[in-house]
Amino acid sequence: MIVKTVLLLLCCATGLLQGEQVRYDNYRVYEVSIADRTQLEALQYLERYPDGYLFWESPVQTNMKLNIVVPPHKYAEFEEMSNQLALKNRLRISNLQEVIDQESPKRSRRAFDWKEYQTLDEIYSWLDEKVAEFPAIVSVQTVGKSYEDRDIKAVKISYKEGNPGIFIESNIHAREWITSATVTWLINEFLTSTAPEVRELAENYDWYILPVVNPDGFNYTKTTNRLWRKNRYPHNVLCYGVDMNRNFPGHWMEGGASAVPCTDTYAGPEAGSEIETQHIMNYFVSVKDKVKAYLSFHSYGQYILFPYGHQNAEYSENYYDMMEMGEAAAVAIYNRYGTPYEFGTTADVLYIASGSSPDWAHGTHGTPVAATFEFRDNGYHGFILPPDQIIPNAMEVLDGLVAFCRKGKELGHLTV
Repeated sequence: MIVKTVLLLLCCATGLLQGEQVRYDNYRVYEVSIADRTQLEALQYLERYPDGYLFWESPVQTNMKLNIVVPPHKYAEFEEMSNQLALKNRLRISNLQEVIDQESPKRSRRAFDWKEYQTLDEIYSWLDEKVAEFPAIVSVQTVGKSYEDRDIKAVKISYKEGNPGIFIESNIHAREWITSATVTWLINEFLTSTAPEVRELAENYDWYILPVVNPDGFNYTKTTNRLWRKNRYPHNVLCYGVDMNRNFPGHWMEGGASAVPCTDTYAGPEAGSEIETQHIMNYFVSVKDKVKAYLSFHSYGQYILFPYGHQNAEYSENYYDMMEMGEAAAVAIYNRYGTPYEFGTTADVLYIASGSSPDWAHGTHGTPVAATFEFRDNGYHGFILPPDQIIPNAMEVLDGLVAFCRKGKELGHLTV
C-alpha cells in the first residue's frame, strides 16, 4: 500500500511538471486585514495546509494586509472562517482567470515592444540584438545555468571607464512579469533616449543588469502556472521550488521565511542553497568593488524598501541618507502619474522578511546603497498587471531612478 501511495504521488508530481496550463476560473481574490494574534495563527495554519487557497503574501505579523486567492468550492468556507475570526476582508478580483486572459491575449508575431509581456527567449534575443547594435556600449554574458539548464544572463552598459556601478536584478519572483518588462524598457532608454536627465543617468554609471534571475520559474509562469513564485528545484516529491529572495545568507531564516517546502516563502534547506542564488552572488561578488548600489525589482505594492527586513533588525548606519534617496524617488514617481510610493525599511513599512538579496549585498558586502523597488499596483491587479501599464510603470520608475541617483550622488554614496 505504501509503495502504491508513493507511486501515485510521483505521478501527481510528474503531472505538475508536464500538465496543462493551470486555470483560475471563478477564483476570487480577497484582501484580508490581520488585526490580532488569533487571526494571524489561523492564516498561518491555512497557508501551511492550504487545500486550494493561495496566498499572494505570507501572513507573518499582525497589522498587515495580504491577498488570498479563494477557489470556488471554498467560498462558503472562507465566509464562515471570516465570520468566526471577525476577519476583515474585501473582494478585489471576482474572476482571476478573466484578469489573466486579459493580460495575455492571443498573440500574432511582431517586433519586440512593451505593449505586451515577452517570453524568456524573446527577451534574450532582443538583448543579443542590442549588443549587435551597440557593441561598444553593451555586452551580455551568461553568468550560469539554472537547475533546468536555462541561461542566466547579465547585461553590462558602460559608456566610459571609471564610472561607479549600479547593480539591478529582476524577476527573482517568477510571476512578477512587470519587473523584466520594466528593466528591458530601461535598457532601451539608456541606449536610445535623448532626454538630458536620462543621458546623465545612463552615461555616468556602469549598469550591471540581470533581467531574469529565475528563468525556470519565469518560463513555468508562461507555460503552466501564471501565479508561480519560486524557482523549480524539486525539494521533495510534491513541492517544488525555493523563494530565492529568502535564500540569501546574512540573517537567513530570521523571520518572514518558511522552513516548509510547500509554502511560497520556503527559504531552502540552507542559506544560498539554490544554484540560481549562487550565480547571482558569484556575479555580484565579481563586480562588487565597482558597485555602489544594489537594486532589486519586484511587484507589487508601490514601495521603496531599504535594509533590513529580518526580525528585530537595527537601522543601517546610513539609514537616513537612504531615506532621503527614497523620498526623492517617491516624489519623482508621484509627479509623473500620481502613483504614490511608500518608502522605509522592509520591516517598518512592509513586513518581516529575511534572506533577501539587497540585505545580503548591504549587510554582508557593505554595498553603500541597497533597495527593493516594488512596482505597481497596490493590489487591484496584483501580479497580473495589464500590459498597457508596462510603459507608464517604466516611465515613472525611470523618473524615480533619476532622482534617487542624483540624491545619492549629492550625499556622496554614488561616487567613485
